[in-house]
Amino acid sequence: MASRLIMAVFFVQALAFGAWLPRIPDIQARLGLSAAELGYALLGLPVGLLLALPFVSIIVGRTGGRTAVLWSLPAFIIAICLPAFAPNGVVLFLALALAGLAMSTIELGMNIVADETEKRDGVVIMSRCHGFWSLGMMVGSLTGAAAAHWGLAPQVSIPAVAVLALLIGPAVARRLPRDPATGSAGSEAPVSGLFIPGAIMLGICIVALASNILEGAAADWSAVYLRQVLGADPGAAGLGYAAYSLLMAVGRFNGDWVRSRWGGVIVARACYALALAGLLLVVFAPDYPWALAGFALAGFGGSVGVPLAVSAAASAPGTHPPPTWRWSHWCRWSASC
Repeated sequence: MASRLIMAVFFVQALAFGAWLPRIPDIQARLGLSAAELGYALLGLPVGLLLALPFVSIIVGRTGGRTAVLWSLPAFIIAICLPAFAPNGVVLFLALALAGLAMSTIELGMNIVADETEKRDGVVIMSRCHGFWSLGMMVGSLTGAAAAHWGLAPQVSIPAVAVLALLIGPAVARRLPRDPATGSAGSEAPVSGLFIPGAIMLGICIVALASNILEGAAADWSAVYLRQVLGADPGAAGLGYAAYSLLMAVGRFNGDWVRSRWGGVIVARACYALALAGLLLVVFAPDYPWALAGFALAGFGGSVGVPLAVSAAASAPGTHPPPTWRWSHWCRWSASC
C-alpha cells in the first residue's frame, strides 16, 4: 500500500507541473517576450530550486520525508499556477522562482519516502516512482495541449488542473506511513548544510546532469521549438513533451527490472546512446512527425538516469540521504539553467 501511495504522490505533483509546460508559448506571446527574454524568465524555476536546496536538505533531514511532502505538495501546486498570471518577464521569473522553492522540498521529500519504503518493505520501486512522475507529466502536458488547441487561456487551464491535484494529492499524502521515529531522517548522523562531494558523488551528479540537460530542454523548449521552428499549431506543439514523457514513463516502469538484470552501468550507457540519437533526430528533423519521434526516443533514452542517480546517492557509502540527495538534485535541476 505504501508503494502505491508514494507513486500516486509522484504522479499528482507532476500532473500539476506538466499542465504549465505546453502553455509557455502562449505566455510568451501574451507578454511579448523574445526568445532570449523568455530564456531569462524560465531561469526562475531552477534558480529558486537551487538556492533552496542547501536549506531544504537540513529541514527535510530533521522533519522527515512524509512531513515535508504534506506541506510542500499543496504549496507547489498553488505556486505553479502563479506564472500564468505574470504581467511581465520579471514577475514571470519571480513566480517561477517561488515555484522552484516549493519544488525543491516536494521532490526531496518524495524521494526520501520512496527510499524509506524500499528499505522498510524490501521492494525496488524508485524507477517506477519516477515512471509515475513521467506519466503525470504526460497527462498534464496532454491537458495543457488540449487547452491550447481549444483556445483556453493559461489562466484557466493551469488552475483547473491544480484544483484537481489539490483534491487528490494531499489526501493521498496523509495516508503515507509516518516518518521513522524521532528525527529518523537525521538521527543516524548530524545533517550539515555543508557537504563536500567525493568522487562517487560527483559521478552521480554527472549522471543526473546528463539526463536532465535533455529533460530540462525538452520541458521548457519543446513546445516553443515545434511551434516556432516547425510551424505546429498550439495543440500539436504541446505533444512534443507529452511524447517525451510517455516514452520516459515506459523506460522507468521497466527500469527496476532492467537494472536488476543487467546492472546500472550497462543500462545507463545504452540509454544515453538512445537519448543522443533522439536529440540528433530532433535537431535535424525535416518536419513535425520526425521531431515528435525524436522527442519520444530521447525520452526513452533519458528515462533511467535520474532514478539510478537518486538510488545511488541514497546508497553511497559513508553518506546520509538528505545531503547526498541534495547534490544529485542540484545537478539534476542545474541542467535547466
